Amino acid sequence: MMHSFPFRKFCQLFTVALLPVSIVSACAFSFPRFVGGTNVPPARMTQEVTRLITQEVTREVTRLVILPVTVTPTETPLYTNTPSVTPTITTTPTITPTPGPPLVTILEHTDCLYGPAAFFLYKTSLPATVLMEVVGRNPDGSWIDVEAVHGWDPCWISTRQASFNTGSVEAVPVVYPSLPRSYWYKPPNPVAHRDGTEVTVSWKAVWVARDDYRGYLIVAWVCQGGAHVFLPINIAPAYAENTGTFSIAIKDEPGCSEVPRAYIYTAEKRGYSGEMIFWPAY
Repeated sequence: MMHSFPFRKFCQLFTVALLPVSIVSACAFSFPRFVGGTNVPPARMTQEVTRLITQEVTREVTRLVILPVTVTPTETPLYTNTPSVTPTITTTPTITPTPGPPLVTILEHTDCLYGPAAFFLYKTSLPATVLMEVVGRNPDGSWIDVEAVHGWDPCWISTRQASFNTGSVEAVPVVYPSLPRSYWYKPPNPVAHRDGTEVTVSWKAVWVARDDYRGYLIVAWVCQGGAHVFLPINIAPAYAENTGTFSIAIKDEPGCSEVPRAYIYTAEKRGYSGEMIFWPAY
């Protein structure tokens, strides 16, 4: 292994070594010397002194060169500027699952209707043990609006005909029926008359084919007991008695801000044809 030689030291030593040579050389020209009783010429004397000094310098240089040198390695960084890294903290959002509609099991084979009462038109049938979702109820919770799990076309059954697997009837929102429309028969021509808290609604009979005849349906929104209530009413005289004028008295009390009104429908097996009627609030 090569070691770096202390060059500055060598230069100083060489300078010191040459200094006597220079002095001796200068003196050799001025003063004679005697060696062994013999007068030595200045040139020979200079050569002899130079030889002795050269040997001494060579010896010293050799000693310095073979001295062990300890080299401390200097560690050079790969990058002069170490970048500052700021850790990024990623927060995992907390997802709260939204509860789905309550699930019920149908207790026995039952008809599923277009509205929350037994006199509404038939829509489909549900076999026993089938699982259904509950998407709505009537105001008092006696009827529920059900559909197939992840379905889209609900129908109504009595609450007694189902067992709740999840949820409860109280947690279900109140909804109102969406009735199929019929254009085969004209709607009734109703009129309304108030007498205190009693409103009388009248209409003329509409001729309907015997096989299609299902009577009349009244769907009213009135005030009773200080609350705005949904009131479905069925009028279904025998087919031979479907003549003349029909009327019905509806209780409508004060205490509600909503406008009282009712739909009067002619009902036939394919749907309902009707028109809305209003009357003054109490």
